[in-house]
Amino acid sequence: MGFPDGFLWGAATSAHQTEGNNVASDFWALENRPDGFLPERSGDACDSYHRWPDDLDIVRDVGLNAYRFGIEWARIEPVEGQVSRAALAHYRRVIEGCLERGLAPVVTLHHFTSPLWFSKAGGWTDAGAIERFRRYVRAVRPILDGVPWVCTINEPNMLAMMANMVRREKRSENVAGAMPPPDPAVADALTEAHRAAREELGPVRTGWTVANQNFEAVDGAEAERDEWAWSREDRFLDAARDDDFIGVQAYTRVRIGKAGALPEPDGARRTITGWEFYPAALGNAVRHTAERIPGVPILVTENGIATRDDAERIEYTRGALEGLRAALADGVDVRGYLHWSLLDNYEWGTYAPTFGLVAVDPDTFARTVKPSARWLGEVARTGALG
Repeated sequence: MGFPDGFLWGAATSAHQTEGNNVASDFWALENRPDGFLPERSGDACDSYHRWPDDLDIVRDVGLNAYRFGIEWARIEPVEGQVSRAALAHYRRVIEGCLERGLAPVVTLHHFTSPLWFSKAGGWTDAGAIERFRRYVRAVRPILDGVPWVCTINEPNMLAMMANMVRREKRSENVAGAMPPPDPAVADALTEAHRAAREELGPVRTGWTVANQNFEAVDGAEAERDEWAWSREDRFLDAARDDDFIGVQAYTRVRIGKAGALPEPDGARRTITGWEFYPAALGNAVRHTAERIPGVPILVTENGIATRDDAERIEYTRGALEGLRAALADGVDVRGYLHWSLLDNYEWGTYAPTFGLVAVDPDTFARTVKPSARWLGEVARTGALG
């Protein structure tokens, strides 16, 4: 049917967005500032720190075979130099829970949030940052036995773009690819941190994930597009040339003209986040990544849509998978597809954008499986995009 044997079919989450009460992290502090600008706090989130067995049961029961989740550094090391054995044991139980259910655990070590003490010490550009990250990775390494895929850092290009935006005191653009370019010092530090993590993990299969923006040239702006894409995406792909895999994360496109990023086309269909409805983003992203770093296996670690209409979620995902299947047919080495996200969760300041295959009641935390989850599970079982 176009998807190879052993292909991973799964769903993705991150620790801060689902676990709840990540009180030692820098983002928790940002959410709870008296003068805070974020509309909502993460609070209890989806209570997945306690309800992870329910989440894993859902992934298995709908017919998927992989689950991506994050280990939260701020829980492992809430105070610098003090590692929580209980937190390590918790995440080991989640890994074992995946393996017991026949799910491939895809583990992310850093998904945007850091311990508050780390950020107060200067964050990624402080002289001691790399050794601090190494220490965290060393602490986590013993619990990763049986984990086939480890993502060291999630979307370092986004982290570095956000750092530059904060430094410039600029308001965020609607789409990540239209934001100011990454802070070069942060980008360099994240690249060094990724390589340090690879060294600490040894034979464990490792890579990092990149937010692919599908930069498209308009009116002959190919040179401007390439310059725009270099700092925001391509340098992070290039840094993965020697990795065991690269995580591709794609949602929409960004058109580039002679003066830079352009708004969405007039009349464009939009999602809750305001992004253009553009399922072709995924196929284009994996092709660009394969051309940029040939020979590096690709794992789609995120792809999805913020919508309240679950039929639209199926429509978008079908279109994305059609593009992925075509790329596979053309020889692109893609090992799996992990939908963002398993749950309707905290989207970095608000619960309004619903990306989930599963709805979560904000009061009772009851999970309600959406038709899109069962549809994706059927695709996983049959390979048919009906």
